[in-house]
Amino acid sequence: MPISVETFFLDPSSVGTLQARVQQMVAQGILAGRFRAGERLPSSRKMATHLGVSRITVTLAYTELVADDYLTSRGRSGYFVSENAPEPPAFPAKRAQVGTVDWNRAIGQKFTPGLNLDKPSDWAKYRYPFIYGQADKTLFDAANWRLCALRALGMRDFGALTADYYDGDDPQLVEFIARQTLPRRGILANNDEILVTMGAQNALWLAAQVLLNSRRLAAIEDPCYPALRNILDQSRCQYTAVPVDGDGLPPDALPPETDVVFATPSHQCPTTSTMSVDRRKALLQKAEDDDFLIVEDDYEFEMSFLKPASPSLKSLDQNGRVIYVGSFSKSLFPGLRLGYLVGPAPFIREARALRATVLRHPPGHIQRTVSYYLSLGHYDALIRRMGKAYHYRREVMDVALKNHGLTVAGHGTYGGSAVWLRTPNGLDTTQLAHQLRDDSVLIEPGAAFFASDTPPTDYFRLAYSSIPAAQIAPGVALIAQAIANA
Repeated sequence: MPISVETFFLDPSSVGTLQARVQQMVAQGILAGRFRAGERLPSSRKMATHLGVSRITVTLAYTELVADDYLTSRGRSGYFVSENAPEPPAFPAKRAQVGTVDWNRAIGQKFTPGLNLDKPSDWAKYRYPFIYGQADKTLFDAANWRLCALRALGMRDFGALTADYYDGDDPQLVEFIARQTLPRRGILANNDEILVTMGAQNALWLAAQVLLNSRRLAAIEDPCYPALRNILDQSRCQYTAVPVDGDGLPPDALPPETDVVFATPSHQCPTTSTMSVDRRKALLQKAEDDDFLIVEDDYEFEMSFLKPASPSLKSLDQNGRVIYVGSFSKSLFPGLRLGYLVGPAPFIREARALRATVLRHPPGHIQRTVSYYLSLGHYDALIRRMGKAYHYRREVMDVALKNHGLTVAGHGTYGGSAVWLRTPNGLDTTQLAHQLRDDSVLIEPGAAFFASDTPPTDYFRLAYSSIPAAQIAPGVALIAQAIANA
């Protein structure tokens, strides 16, 4: 592979003749690992023109590098990095830290989260990956997704592919969400009440930024989605964590001065409990009585394979107090990063303006591809296939947990893709997780889900979205054995 001539430059601080400096420039690139064995260098003519030196200077430098076995000459083909050239060191090269900036002072606001979820990038290499939220390639309809992506690349959709929507969205996708997706959750919305986002997390961030400030109070579930706490920390608002029970968030436990409530009624994160219809109505009445808004994260409503999905909170809202968050990233694949916000037009207008200042809009090609995948019926077929597979895996999981006497602390009434468990005798699941990796088992410790500075350490989550059914029972057996031996 040829090395681009633009990657070469002479260090103005280097000393010696031009020939020596050219020679040093090439040698250092090889020693640093930027140029690899077999790669072709630019011709002496191109290099000389690029560096502004004579061609003979470059030729002599190349000749010396050939003599030192850094380069090899192949007649009219040119000069190549020698197979015998010195190999770069195994450890990464470090730049000398000569700066005078005190970054502890320079950074005005820190965004590094505290305790957070640990999702190994190589999770698929583990034999028993009870890891949440990853796509299962055995279930995903890659062929039809590819066809939709190719169709979205066609000249007929050139505008959707290339246009700068500024603060707008693909009208075809918005239309489908309004006319097909939302009505299935009992939600009716106009196009100006819908905003496409970069996944549910981006939707939660937009909602927090628009609705909250340093003087307002948010209420969150405890335990809850860790990234939501990070979002609220960054917004510098006040927030309180309300412990959930078997029906999710208890409305009576909310402080009367609450301004915004963040809730996951369909599948509470991470306990998977489902809020009853009566409690949903009580929460809406509480919102009306105490004058607060509710941000409903309706994730995983599609995976309601045990019973029909319960009505969304927003579908029961008669007073415009619910902001609805939906996502395609969980049901399609997390790398898609596509979700949506639904709310009253004044809220969506402000969220749209904020989004435009940060990222304008999600990529047009992705929006149009999803639009085709939805409208051609592939998405519904995928959901049915996933629901059937998850239902079977859930049955296998339930039997395995019962056989090994593991304690289920949260069990979704309607389905989902994970179960929430608790170890006996206060066993630290973070240590358990590290130990199980040696047996090729991945679990998710539960401490990161809690808001306390001293969270309980004996909870953990087991997901079955990305593990074959045949691997569930032996994986659970290894977990039970590790707990028994601890």
